[in-house]
Amino acid sequence: MLERIINPQTRLTRSVWRIVPAAAIAWCLLAIPLPARAQAGTDDAHWVGTWATALVERRDPPAGRPPGQAPQPPSSPGAFVPIRVLNPGLHFNDQTLRQIVRTSVGGDQVRVVFSNVFGTEPLAIGAASVALRREGAAVVPASVRKLRFGGQASTHIPAGAVLFSDPVALAVPALTDLAVDLYLPGETASSGSPITTHNRSVQTHYVSPAGDHTGVTDLPVMIRTESWFFLARVEVAARPDTGVVVAIGDSITDGYGATVDAYRRWPDYLARRIQAASLDMAVLNLGIGGNRVLSGNSGVNALARWDRDVLVQTGVTHVIVLEGINDIGARGMRRASAEELIAGHRQLIARAHARGLTIYGATLTPLPSLSTRLPPIPTFKTAMARFAARKRWARWSGQRLYASTVAP
Repeated sequence: MLERIINPQTRLTRSVWRIVPAAAIAWCLLAIPLPARAQAGTDDAHWVGTWATALVERRDPPAGRPPGQAPQPPSSPGAFVPIRVLNPGLHFNDQTLRQIVRTSVGGDQVRVVFSNVFGTEPLAIGAASVALRREGAAVVPASVRKLRFGGQASTHIPAGAVLFSDPVALAVPALTDLAVDLYLPGETASSGSPITTHNRSVQTHYVSPAGDHTGVTDLPVMIRTESWFFLARVEVAARPDTGVVVAIGDSITDGYGATVDAYRRWPDYLARRIQAASLDMAVLNLGIGGNRVLSGNSGVNALARWDRDVLVQTGVTHVIVLEGINDIGARGMRRASAEELIAGHRQLIARAHARGLTIYGATLTPLPSLSTRLPPIPTFKTAMARFAARKRWARWSGQRLYASTVAP
């Protein structure tokens, strides 16, 4: 399959590996028809997610460690050193957040889904808006749309809940940056409620000085951050036959190591290839760095977050699963056997099929890149054996359960 897309003369560097799965999956999506949709010509809007992220809980760090500062990495030679994220530990007090997202499919109406799913107290929303981004923290003035919630400009999100905005008329092209403004009139630190966030967005966002600055053309910027806060999804009213593919995975899907603001995660490549093929299909990136299929590490495991991060996505028709390497090779946690990991994948497949979704499985990427995070032989040999067994299953036995498999 890959030979049809990738030139055999191409040197497969690490950056190219990010493109290969996207190319292969796009080929598969073009070959499989979408499920039946509402008949064209009806008055009902066909809503789909055009952007989404996987949210996690953030609690304040122990006393003595500044917010957002990670524990110091090991100092031994060759030790894994994490990439730092710009200001992930922020709190807000009477401030406006301008958060940037990129659409994967276009539409003529927009609504935004905010989230307080990990909060233990209601979250006050003073105002919100959406607009096409011009550049940096600036938006296109004529595109600004104030958001309302049941007709009200302000509201509260109950603890553990999400909040849909009312739809607004706005022509949104595919592969376009949107700016979602959120004014938080309260003080998040004093509430003691955990923050609902996506820590590593690989995208620059902007926080204002005090006051409601929603919808202003040039946001006054007090601080920048690379995390999304209280923002779950953006949806558009799209063509009736538009489908949605959810990419769920770990840091490979989330975009760990990708250039900030450059849209070089593999789901970004997939979205561009789908648009180039004139296929009506949105792509939602629900990756979480460090995530596992079976047990918690970074965010809840894939089995536990499946309903919230996959099945709840508006208009979802397809799923791509690229996850399991951290179950085998993550340091400091119990490592799953191949049999346990395969059983976990079978559960994901069964739950997708129960909802009528087409699900693809990706074979795991090479494990040696994680060798500095693993103890020496024989533990590394054991991890490699489990990796090989899981990969063989995905390529052969898994083909009878997955609609197709992708081998990067």
